[in-house]
Amino acid sequence: MTFPPWAKSLLVQSSMRLAVRTTNSVDPARSAQMALVRGRDTKPELLVRRTLHAAGLRYRLQAKDLIGKPDLVFRSRQIAVFVHGCFWHQHPDQNCRLARMPKSKLDFWAPKLKGNRLRDERVKIALEKRGWRVIEVWECQTKPEDLSKLVEEIKTLMKSSVSVLRDT
Repeated sequence: MTFPPWAKSLLVQSSMRLAVRTTNSVDPARSAQMALVRGRDTKPELLVRRTLHAAGLRYRLQAKDLIGKPDLVFRSRQIAVFVHGCFWHQHPDQNCRLARMPKSKLDFWAPKLKGNRLRDERVKIALEKRGWRVIEVWECQTKPEDLSKLVEEIKTLMKSSVSVLRDT
């Protein structure tokens, strides 16, 4: 794995995870606030799950055996869906207001959020190398009209994977 020069001194490497070095002093109030941040069953994820289920699509949740633990997995069609929060995963769309960078403690937040984005890219590439199709759904794209497009995209991918399976 290669990291940009600014990240080498800030990041601690372990297999597929990046951790930002921080000070030992932790404010208990901040720690309690951060403990409320969910890793799964978030509102955007639940919206996506309800929409896909209502459309008749069946999936598995949090595939622990796959790299990056995708939020939704269609195993037989090798489709992995990640539902990303725009802030935590730094949505690259310039029009997304939710992906703003915090104004305070930039020396902490900038490498942390960039590290999250780098990890997302590595996971996506690794899954695609293994033959998976990866769909990223962003928090700002969970409006009903966007979700109906997502349903159509997944159904199209499923149909195309059926024809590939039949041809082989």
